Amino acid sequence: MESVCILYPCYFSAGLKRSEGRRVPVGRAVKNPTVDDIRAALKRCGYTYRAEEKHHPAHWFKREGRVVVECTESKGTLIKKVAGTIEVRQ
Repeated sequence: MESVCILYPCYFSAGLKRSEGRRVPVGRAVKNPTVDDIRAALKRCGYTYRAEEKHHPAHWFKREGRVVVECTESKGTLIKKVAGTIEVRQ
């Protein structure tokens, strides 16, 4: 059964604490992730996705965007896969 998961850049940000929205361990987090970084990781993993100009409710002032992903596994599993694949432009 396909479901939809929403991923925000703050989930992967090394500059945030867990209480501020980071969803991955600091060792797997990256500096300044973007929607494009998440999209590239999802493409490498073979997911169907679309980017939106929405923002995380707790970070409304940043206007970073989000990615809506069609997935069959849990959101936590998807986040772990993306965190292992994400590469940030330096």
